Amino acid sequence: MNPGAHGPWEVDATIEDVALVAETADRLGYHHLTCSEHIALPATELDRRGARYWDPLATLGYLAARTHRIRLATHVLVLAYHHPLEIAKRYGTLDLVSNGRLILGVGVGTLREEFDLLGAPYDDRGPRGDDAMRALRASLSNSEPAYHGDFYDFEGMVVDPCSVQEHVPIWSGGRTLRSLRRAASLADGWTPFAVTPERASEWLARVKLPKDFDVVLPPVAQLDPIREPGRAEEILAATEAAGATIVTVGRAHDTLAEYLDYLEAVAAVRASMSST
Repeated sequence: MNPGAHGPWEVDATIEDVALVAETADRLGYHHLTCSEHIALPATELDRRGARYWDPLATLGYLAARTHRIRLATHVLVLAYHHPLEIAKRYGTLDLVSNGRLILGVGVGTLREEFDLLGAPYDDRGPRGDDAMRALRASLSNSEPAYHGDFYDFEGMVVDPCSVQEHVPIWSGGRTLRSLRRAASLADGWTPFAVTPERASEWLARVKLPKDFDVVLPPVAQLDPIREPGRAEEILAATEAAGATIVTVGRAHDTLAEYLDYLEAVAAVRASMSST
């Protein structure tokens, strides 16, 4: 419910409405859907961040049972709010029940009041988050994980069930060049927020990326695939040229029906691009 980023129908949306969006995206071949994490927000932040954040574990767990192919991405879990083995157990279970469809999106967080509420350390969240990502890589697909780092240290523990994917994709969020460098060194993808494709392209040219690294960006301009399918093709192509391997295309609409029509139209444009 971020201000300016949601439609009127979302105010009273039910889980069945959300499931219909997920089922439609699944049928149309979309890559993934996302769910963000906030535990509690200061009332003073609502005009900037919005108020409603569905819990990602409960929400994605339900949607896993309503879909078959589409991947389920957290966007993002705040690393300092959880012990790495807590994430490995809870989201490893989600990977199991979804038949290996988890993408673990993580970030270091920015909302000090939420850190303070949860008793999570704030000032060292960067290096702590780096250590957590290393601990997660050692733990996600291993029922007897071992890791010895600066902030997290464990062995001799059993985490069962764990992820069924041999290598769970980890995407790192953020909105700085530093966040891209963190993702390139510790993760499988970068999924920034509040970063334009133009700025992302500039940063990507300055960082050496691993093979098969995902870059998840919004389109360079607003898509209108129903009225301007040709222009929508140009925008998607330009976003890929800016460095995106995956383009996020969700946008606000007045009604659920309009949003579903939009998803259909974007998928048709993408199919047309693939066939030419």
